[in-house]
Amino acid sequence: MSARASNPPRQPVSSRRQVLTQIGGAALASMLGAPVFAQSKPIRIGASFDNSGVEKANGQGLFAGSSACINAINKAGGINGQKIELVMADDKFKPETAKANALEFAADASVLAMLHPLGTRQTAEIMDAVPGMAVVGPNTGTVALRKKNAPNTFWVRANYDQEVEKLIATAAVLGINRIGIVHSKDPLGNSVLEACKASLSAHKLEPVVIATTPSTISMEVGPAAAAIAKAEPQVVITGLAGTAPAFIQALRKAGGNSTVYGLSIMASSLTPLGDAARGIGFAIVVPSPNATRFEVVRRYQADMQASGSKDYSLPSLEGYMNAQVLVEGLRRAGPGASRAALIAALAGIEGYDLGGVKIGFGRVNREGNQFVDVAVIGSSGRILS
Repeated sequence: MSARASNPPRQPVSSRRQVLTQIGGAALASMLGAPVFAQSKPIRIGASFDNSGVEKANGQGLFAGSSACINAINKAGGINGQKIELVMADDKFKPETAKANALEFAADASVLAMLHPLGTRQTAEIMDAVPGMAVVGPNTGTVALRKKNAPNTFWVRANYDQEVEKLIATAAVLGINRIGIVHSKDPLGNSVLEACKASLSAHKLEPVVIATTPSTISMEVGPAAAAIAKAEPQVVITGLAGTAPAFIQALRKAGGNSTVYGLSIMASSLTPLGDAARGIGFAIVVPSPNATRFEVVRRYQADMQASGSKDYSLPSLEGYMNAQVLVEGLRRAGPGASRAALIAALAGIEGYDLGGVKIGFGRVNREGNQFVDVAVIGSSGRILS
């Protein structure tokens, strides 16, 4: 296994795996007024995600949110007298690396579960590689993965079919009937295409154009942009994530004026567009990070601030909520819980209110959340919903 470092969060990543949420010894904790943990062994949680590639904005956001949640839990005394330690492994958005990271975590008896893997193929590799370990909150909505009914995988976000239906229903309510689709030629893209076709059919509509990009990470978006611009749909549904800004820029350059609607995974990638992002719509599977009418958002903002950040975002709120669900499972599993006990405890979560969003699993159900809304980028990049 690769060496593990215990560096502070602000230091550069110098190894594949780092402990980024760690508290010092009991003596130092006492001096600083922090809780002294009753048991010496921490609860260790693995997190494999893209921390350096095309999806690093999503990955870093997820981790910032989950770290803020766990920091707050540790400050309040931990779970069952133990602190929680979040261990990061950068998979660079490569499925084979995600699998290798998962196998390393599985081989380490001190790692109890895995949190928020990022990406469709990455999640597929991870959930298969660690069947005896809980995988909580994968950051993908691909329906095919959920149909595998993997008992170790707990979904905390709605699926892409639900996102697509919300987007198309919103367009239909506005009287829009010329809708185009752009998707990548991979499992994610194929899933989005089928969802779009089914939803359009239910609304008695047909796509006016279907365009493709080579893959989730390919920046070869020019031909797809040209095809969309030529067809002139009123709205184009984009099944893209980190490559969405390049597509939108290419679409505008090609003379395309279509309104852009996207999946939730597109939102965090829009920052480089600046003012050009204004008016772009997308599905959201958590409340807006500015919607303080939700109790979970108020707690999230407070815990992010306590962790030294006011960079509120959809991915970090999702990571925060994923961590909350995992922590509830740990609480129910009790002290010294095994991996199997944690899976059983998570399966027992039903009607659990995170603070305005309810989570419910069950003996066979692993899709715990149906929340979907639509948001728009407003002035100064603010998310409006």
